[in-house]
Amino acid sequence: MKAEIIAVGTELLLGQIVNTNAQAISQKLAELGIDVYFQTVVGDNAARLRQAIEIGRGRADLLLFTGGLGPTQDDLTKDVLADYLGRGLHIHEPSMSAIENLFSSRGMAMVESNRRQALMIEGCVPLPNATGLAVGNALKEDGTLYMLLPGPPKEMKPMLEGPGQEWLRSMLGEEKPLFSRLLKFAGIGESNLEAKLIDLIENQVDPTLAPYAKEGEVSIRVSTKAATAKEADGKIDAAVETIKARVGEHLYAQEDIPIEEQIVKLLRKSGRRLACAESCSGGLFAELVTNVPGSSGEFVGGVVTYTNVMKNKLLGIPMSQMEGPGAPGAISESTAKLMAENVRLIADADFGVSLTGVAGPAEAEGKPVGLVYFAIAEKGKETIVHTTNLSGGRSIIRLRAVKAAMYRLWQALKD
Repeated sequence: MKAEIIAVGTELLLGQIVNTNAQAISQKLAELGIDVYFQTVVGDNAARLRQAIEIGRGRADLLLFTGGLGPTQDDLTKDVLADYLGRGLHIHEPSMSAIENLFSSRGMAMVESNRRQALMIEGCVPLPNATGLAVGNALKEDGTLYMLLPGPPKEMKPMLEGPGQEWLRSMLGEEKPLFSRLLKFAGIGESNLEAKLIDLIENQVDPTLAPYAKEGEVSIRVSTKAATAKEADGKIDAAVETIKARVGEHLYAQEDIPIEEQIVKLLRKSGRRLACAESCSGGLFAELVTNVPGSSGEFVGGVVTYTNVMKNKLLGIPMSQMEGPGAPGAISESTAKLMAENVRLIADADFGVSLTGVAGPAEAEGKPVGLVYFAIAEKGKETIVHTTNLSGGRSIIRLRAVKAAMYRLWQALKD
């Protein structure tokens, strides 16, 4: 089954609100095994909405509308679709009673326009609205399915998850649902990951592989259609094992979590604690770790020692290490090593992580923008210092440096 999502509302076209409904609907339809081939956004204009219906009907089996079910005159979705199908509109009495009772309970007079929210297209299955007033509509005509959902996400999502999903399942028959697993990678770029898996991606049949990337992380979604979750797991597990054989050293999770959350999980599992000392990253490492709920049990704390004076006073790094003739400098392998070791000792932690480098916009200590040293100091083991040369603007360099350090920390934790 092929679907098209038609979001109705001029405010979407003007950029006044973000179309989050399309994402939520696409995810739900994927779970049901319904392929979303098109997404359309159309304003509150009857002629253009009718045109969108005509186009959608010619290329999709399911047209799923969101928005335009409210009480005002520019809420046109039901009116236009009813006219297009040559059907009338009538009041859905249970919804009308709910609307009247709501206004009565609040001691407010109901204006006539509110009746529009109880309108249904003739022959539709009503989709009750548990969190709002506008009733949803679902119908099938000439082999095409139509579903009308409210625009506000707090109304749309419960309706789709409840009566909307039930109706869609009743229409699917033997259609198999889509099962997916998201593989999360770190320490490797999208192009390098794709190069190592290119034959699998190009020759994919079932399961299918789809790579995604955002700054500092790369993901692959492995998807298959199956009658049961057990059957799907068998097919996906086989694909994952093939992927792991090639790039397993970069695969940190088989669920949609950032690497910092996986780090916290591993620290918790092993009963170990972490501290950090940051210079060029300006506290970003600590921010990402503390964004993980419950991380206070594993993260002791961190310091941002942006200047040499603060490195000296808070971490005990000798000034002679950072300044003067022949000094390695604050941006150096040896300073990164001392920062990680000292913060671990000061915090009485099992791991100390440090970052020092040049985030830009100009070089520092005669060293280029993008040069970053980071170190992992582990209790009872030799401290390891890594050097990386990063590209991008200041904020991108900071994030990439932190994610690189997290990847190396994850490696140390999983071993």
